[in-house]
Amino acid sequence: SQAAKMKLKHNINPVLLQLINFIILVYTLVTYIPWYILSGSKQAIEKAKQVKARPVNNKVGGAYRSVNSLHCLASVLYPGCDTLDKVFKYAKTKFKDKKLLGTREILKEEDEIQPSGKVFKKVILGKYTWLSYEDVYIKAVNFGNGLAVLGQQPKTNIAIFCETRAEWMIAAQACFMCNYQLVTLYATLGGPAIVHGLNETEVTTIITSKELMQTKLKEIVSQVPLLRHIITVDGKPTMWSEFPKGVIVHTMASVQAMGAKADAGNKQLSRPVPSDIAVIMYTSGSTGIPKGVMISHCNIIAGITGMAERIPNLGEKDIYIGYLPLAHVLELSAELVCLSHGCRIGYSSPQTLADQSSKIKKGSKGDVTTLKPTLMAAVPEIMDRIYKNVMNKVNEMTSFQRNLFILAYNYKMEQISKGYTTPLCDSLIFRKVRMLLGGKIRILLCGGAPLSAATQRFMNICFCCPVGQGYGLTESAGAGTITEVWDYTTGRVGAPLVCCEIKLMNWEEGGYYNTDKPYPRGEILIGGQNVTAGYYKNEARTKKDFTVDENGQRWLHTGDIGEFHHDGCLKIIDRKKDLVKLQAGEYVSLGKVEAALKNLPLVDNICAYASSFHSYVIGFVVPNQKELAELARKKGFKGTWEEICNSPEMEKEVLKVLAEAAMAANLEKFEIPVKIRLSPDPWTPETGLVTDAFKLKRKELTAYYQMDIDRMYGKNVK
Repeated sequence: SQAAKMKLKHNINPVLLQLINFIILVYTLVTYIPWYILSGSKQAIEKAKQVKARPVNNKVGGAYRSVNSLHCLASVLYPGCDTLDKVFKYAKTKFKDKKLLGTREILKEEDEIQPSGKVFKKVILGKYTWLSYEDVYIKAVNFGNGLAVLGQQPKTNIAIFCETRAEWMIAAQACFMCNYQLVTLYATLGGPAIVHGLNETEVTTIITSKELMQTKLKEIVSQVPLLRHIITVDGKPTMWSEFPKGVIVHTMASVQAMGAKADAGNKQLSRPVPSDIAVIMYTSGSTGIPKGVMISHCNIIAGITGMAERIPNLGEKDIYIGYLPLAHVLELSAELVCLSHGCRIGYSSPQTLADQSSKIKKGSKGDVTTLKPTLMAAVPEIMDRIYKNVMNKVNEMTSFQRNLFILAYNYKMEQISKGYTTPLCDSLIFRKVRMLLGGKIRILLCGGAPLSAATQRFMNICFCCPVGQGYGLTESAGAGTITEVWDYTTGRVGAPLVCCEIKLMNWEEGGYYNTDKPYPRGEILIGGQNVTAGYYKNEARTKKDFTVDENGQRWLHTGDIGEFHHDGCLKIIDRKKDLVKLQAGEYVSLGKVEAALKNLPLVDNICAYASSFHSYVIGFVVPNQKELAELARKKGFKGTWEEICNSPEMEKEVLKVLAEAAMAANLEKFEIPVKIRLSPDPWTPETGLVTDAFKLKRKELTAYYQMDIDRMYGKNVK
């Protein structure tokens, strides 16, 4: 079974192991009946077995809907609250003096010199200071009015290029109230991508931080001719001499002060309607130029309505830790879900998240330890990092401690796969591990890329909470599917949310059909109020990715391939496009990487490959025989053609050439292949690895080089 494959290995004497297993069996039998009666787990086990979604009709390829919204898709969170400003006003009235946004004060900053001579900045942070719903509302109203004083008009664009922090959310709420279209850009985007986003949306104002202004905006501000105002959220920056004329720098506080004095008489005229654009969210495109997704007020509200339904007992007792980029639809949606339900949001960053994080001074507390959140969203890369850290610590334990941990781990895995809980193991063995995330986490939400079954199971066991896997796209306002908390299966993304429906469309080229047995398969299409209006100033791409059916229902063609299981849960099994999201969330266009490298004299053909379960790109290269033989001669390598191609030494030499060419072609660091396989045989249509037009057949190439892929990603190859 899958559970057996994921069990940890121990080295316990077989006789002693038999005795331990007997004790465990007796313990399980003795505790089973009282546990079954008292814990309410009977209900959870039954719910886990229930059908979660079913087809709306009996037609082949018909749409699947959640059993909770079979007859009508949900689209509104609260009656009458059909725009985001109304949702916040409703929440402000309901939760008035309750804490909403929290930020830790910086007590001390210092430079720590490493043995290598590098200098790391370390911080000592204090307690969280909180703004109430009322405080945030007033700050947002004043900021919105202040932007109007600076000349911002309703239905015009304004950009935010800033780290995840309370001011980001305040600025966003101000824009939602005043019907300004918020253009969001990742803080990690490269210069040309930022310039493209700012110029395409013709923004005159950008909201940013002092650090990003100095490190990113300073270099490119001269390439954005329409820019008039830069607003820094964290105080007055030091000016720089090469600052372009006509651009004024303001602080957020000064804009809020302007707004507090301004006459708000004309305010009512600028309120948004549900179909108005709330956010233009830039997301990576297959050509490397990011695309702006136009997300309306009703799209976001439908999406967060669907998401909130999957989180049981969501409310005022919950604390959410916000550290992922707010320019990402997963984080923005999660925070808006919390804001609309009376939860607290405490801000953090990947560098200050845990006690061991890179910016936290040794001996002082990370954000999770101080905040003790109950809800957390994570991308697989962060979960994988936690998994590796814990496993390293387990390996450092004494033999007795390690074997005790492994026995408890394997025992709990057995119990979880049957739908049971293990309160004794949780409190005695896993409590310490649980404290790594503050000790109070009740649901971990994972999205952005697929999570491996082993990591998901590890998080279930060690953090004693369900891991909700979600699937959604920026184009679907982040909504698609989320697993239910009592569904402990791995590798699936759950049933459609109550706000949308999903159908599978045949993809003949890939050999996936919605008539396949035992599970229907095909390209995933998402329909519902959460499906966005399309791409900003890109009608051709919008027409390609979005369609409208005979009933007026809007559908998003995701490019992902899925299969529906008997209980209505979806599993992602393939990707139609050659755009792959790496483990950390960066998009890599395989075609772009290949285009940058295939014209090298050394390269006859190249196929780039990336996996969402890993953080780097690899490649298969058909080298030019003359060029490679010459390179081998220069490096003093002797051997046959096959020996040259199979040589790790020559792989490294070719990689150096590829890396130089990639840098010259301005590829991002994460796009450059880290490992390669040199193929002694050319790819011809006869081999089945390329089409008659010599286009790459990715599926066939992947199958052909599977052992090499496993080797390059560090898997054990038998």
